[in-house]
Amino acid sequence: MVEVVTLEDLAMAIGNRIGLTEDDAFRDANFVMDIFGFDDRVIDNVLEPEDRQLFYILEEEGMLTTEREETTLYDGREWRTHYWLFKKEAIKQMAEDERGRVRKRRAPASEEDLYNNLPDDLWGSRRL
Repeated sequence: MVEVVTLEDLAMAIGNRIGLTEDDAFRDANFVMDIFGFDDRVIDNVLEPEDRQLFYILEEEGMLTTEREETTLYDGREWRTHYWLFKKEAIKQMAEDERGRVRKRRAPASEEDLYNNLPDDLWGSRRL
């Protein structure tokens, strides 16, 4: 089965690993997804130097990796082509870890916790 990395997966992973706000994480994830399109790898030459910096950060955090191909040209020189690749399993795991943290923060409190956490001034008698 082919793993698919969604925009939400990548944004959750970026937010989790880099500590960005949700809006910033979605902005960066959207940029990266636009570069990759429907492919799992993208040639390094399409990146501007300032854009490449984000890719280096994502590589450091384990979301991207690099590879290169070497070809011998007709005149005997070596030509290297550098690529960026998604680390899909790692991104999916980071996204799932963040979803788990979000679910835990949003988990409903027990009735006992609910009543124990009410401020004292709410326990006064009500007016009719």
